[in-house]
Amino acid sequence: MLHGRRSTAGPRGGRAGVAAAALLVAALGTACGSSQDSGAPAPAKSGKGAEAPGAAGAAGTYAEKQKAARLAVIAAAKKWKLDKPPLVAPPAPEEKPEITTRDGFEVDGHDELPPVFTTVPTEDKVVFLTIDDGAEKDPEFLKMMQELKIPYTAFVSDYLIRDDYPYFKAMQAAGVTLNNHTLNHRYMPALSYEKQREEICGQQDTIRKTFGKRPTLFRPPYGNYNEDTLRAAKSCGIKAVPLWNAEGFPNRMDYREWDRDLHPGDIILTHFRGREDWKGTMPDMIRHVMKTVTDKGYAVARLEDYL
Repeated sequence: MLHGRRSTAGPRGGRAGVAAAALLVAALGTACGSSQDSGAPAPAKSGKGAEAPGAAGAAGTYAEKQKAARLAVIAAAKKWKLDKPPLVAPPAPEEKPEITTRDGFEVDGHDELPPVFTTVPTEDKVVFLTIDDGAEKDPEFLKMMQELKIPYTAFVSDYLIRDDYPYFKAMQAAGVTLNNHTLNHRYMPALSYEKQREEICGQQDTIRKTFGKRPTLFRPPYGNYNEDTLRAAKSCGIKAVPLWNAEGFPNRMDYREWDRDLHPGDIILTHFRGREDWKGTMPDMIRHVMKTVTDKGYAVARLEDYL
């Protein structure tokens, strides 16, 4: 079975296709907690209700650091011209949700293959930001995301990033996980199993050699895949295949669902693109996506915290 609908543009320009027939930094870390969800821990007790030495001071220092960090994000939101500062994501769940393949996205024998999903099952009012390919290397974007403490997950193709590995190493150093989007961003179902495996395993090896760690997440180009894609991905060490339920641009949001809205756990796709492909920059895109997300009462959480 073939999954996905091809993009209206190639690997370099335009947006990735949203799958119809069938139809995923690490993150920079969530913004520091608000007074409701990130207060100081209760002081330790010693003896008959007495506080342990230094407990009150440590608690006060922790609360002060949290407050200062939040104020820094609020100031960054003004600097980067966001209408509102990003909302604070809840703590990562201690028990990870069970990830299963979305109905209609299955291939034959899918029970033994990595799950393909567009939304993470959670009641937390969070969404997940993922960014694909690697064509645009905007230094202002890196600075913006660090200062705003917005987590995101990257899916990179080597042919687009190899001219500037240091850009993505800086991203990784800030906490972003670099995941597999194949070596050359080819339409996978048109390739043999062996060629698909070369694209996926080759990118696994390249990311490990260049950035030090093999990914466990894979996103097929354009969101298109077949059984061979998932079998090849599994053989290369891939554990899950996150797709998306919404897509962000500098001037709009596209949605997969009939209600054209966000839902708890939705994965948002966007791209490393700039004015050459969009009517705007990557910071413009982030401003629009964050306005939508925040206005709807959602926080951006770290995808890997839920997987």
